[in-house]
Amino acid sequence: MHTLTTAQSYDGSGLDGAAYLDVIDAAHHAPSWLDSLVSDYSTYGLALFAVLMLIGWWRARRQGAAQAVKALAAPVLTVVAFVVSTGLKQVVHENRPCQSLHVMTLEACPAPGDWSFPSNHSALAAAAAVSLWFVSVRLGVIAAFGALAMAASRVWVGAHYPHDIIAGLIVGALVAASLAMLLARYAVAAAELLGRGRLRPLIVS
Repeated sequence: MHTLTTAQSYDGSGLDGAAYLDVIDAAHHAPSWLDSLVSDYSTYGLALFAVLMLIGWWRARRQGAAQAVKALAAPVLTVVAFVVSTGLKQVVHENRPCQSLHVMTLEACPAPGDWSFPSNHSALAAAAAVSLWFVSVRLGVIAAFGALAMAASRVWVGAHYPHDIIAGLIVGALVAASLAMLLARYAVAAAELLGRGRLRPLIVS
């Protein structure tokens, strides 16, 4: 059963707090090298998606202006997904699990007011993966595995409940897919417009 910890915040531990504690316990008993690897990926892993987007854009320029436009839009769609995810945080106001359950975690427990639901890292990673899928299936597959790893790492380090990362993945994927399908209809027109201005070198090799 879910309870309100204060008039403004929500305790989500009733959903899957037990599963969260099992993961935290596993992290505490894991080899230090594994914890370090997961923590580093959780902190810096989003850079992987930036690199994949850069590769996708470089290759897309050789495949046509319309494809290059899709590649250039990938980071924009990802940012939009982040904005949506952040907006949801401000609506739900779910306390971080480390605050509600009072456990020691690999990642320092955020201050009160740094809400947990949904996971922004998961939303960003999922949005990046879906956006890349519209540019290159191969890059999209790589990014999809990276997104799942990012989401899992956020529970491992103690930053989120499992339901936070699932919600983040869904939000990021839905926002990016919706916008990417809309963009696909106007990619040719956008390419023609950009091709007449100073941004032409970005879409033509």
